[in-house]
Amino acid sequence: MTSPPLGRSTATRSTASLRHRLAERGIDTSLLMLVPALVFALALFVYPFTYGMGLTFQPTAATQEKWGGGAFSNYVAFFKDTFVSDSVWLTMRLALPAALFNVLASIPMAFKLRHRFRGKKLLTTLLVLPITLGTVLTAQGLLIFAGRQGWLNRFLIQIGVIDQPLALVNNYLGVMFSLVISGFPFAFLLISSYLSGIDPSIEAAAKTMGADWKQRFRRIILPLLAPGLATTFILTFVLAFSVFPSARLVGDAMGSTRVMALMAYRAFGEQIDYPMASTIAIMMGVIELAVITAVLLWRSFLYKGSTGGKG
Repeated sequence: MTSPPLGRSTATRSTASLRHRLAERGIDTSLLMLVPALVFALALFVYPFTYGMGLTFQPTAATQEKWGGGAFSNYVAFFKDTFVSDSVWLTMRLALPAALFNVLASIPMAFKLRHRFRGKKLLTTLLVLPITLGTVLTAQGLLIFAGRQGWLNRFLIQIGVIDQPLALVNNYLGVMFSLVISGFPFAFLLISSYLSGIDPSIEAAAKTMGADWKQRFRRIILPLLAPGLATTFILTFVLAFSVFPSARLVGDAMGSTRVMALMAYRAFGEQIDYPMASTIAIMMGVIELAVITAVLLWRSFLYKGSTGGKG
């Protein structure tokens, strides 16, 4: 029986040793399963993002002539054109209160529904039902129910509570109602999930030691729930910040609800100014990242541990 050549045996051992070292670092052939996801990310995110970023430095001749700034003309125009730059404040004025309200309103509901009681499933279903509606159907429902000729105004006029219809849609209030209706179910489900990951025995031990519900919430539940609150606020804020259908259907598209998404659409679809539309989109991302960073810093200062569960 002949033994394998010395060179081939050494190469085999070297390959096996390399595979062993790579496996110790979590690198093996199973990583090939990530290839489709990487191709998907490159095709639908990385390339469009880099292409859009490049467009922001290719202003049109009209933008350069009006605002100057060379390759940065789009950014100069964004900050100097008050009709566009004011959309930042108008968007934040909608997104921040809507996200904050959805998170704060979800906390007591999640606390209530973590206990068993009669009708819990029905109440939970009603709370998450708006998820199935979508923003367009929600806006249509608001127009039918709260419009100037809607059911609510007609009822209030008939019973003599008001003389003139209330302006509840086609303004700031209409968009805010839409953001709350569509955003609250997501916030409620997320907070309920994080709350279920907190060990009940911790709160029970504090109660045994004489802590009332305020002390238990402030010193135990809130710090443990902080990661979940931060994540929930970030997700609901991003959803509200990118609002488009509600701002157009139940808002004042060129007035009090002139959000950044509408300005980007105006530049893209009406003015055919793709570089400016890309600039507005990039600025939307920058502002969102700034808010997300601030929220994560708040979370790190409030609590640096782990709930030991989903939180």
